[in-house]
Amino acid sequence: MQIDKLRGKQLDQLFDGILSLNNREECYQFFDDIATMSEIHSIAQRLQVAKMLSEGLTYNLIEKETKASTATISRVRRCINFGSDGYQMVLDRLEEKEE
Repeated sequence: MQIDKLRGKQLDQLFDGILSLNNREECYQFFDDIATMSEIHSIAQRLQVAKMLSEGLTYNLIEKETKASTATISRVRRCINFGSDGYQMVLDRLEEKEE
């Protein structure tokens, strides 16, 4: 895992701030202030791409459904295959929540 490349006082503060949010509405409020709509959309898009890749869908279908570029899809695939397992952890937890 290459998580250490992220570590730092500023990121710790950001993540602690995110962890302090109590519900979806607070997330909307915080992210509306801290990020642009484009940045938020890109992050949400990547998570959707990861979900669709984990479901075994094709690049063409993912590109059509999410409007993500093939470069973004490839980048997400690389993270799924060789990253820190963050996508899979979140996807598993979201799936558990749905059940």
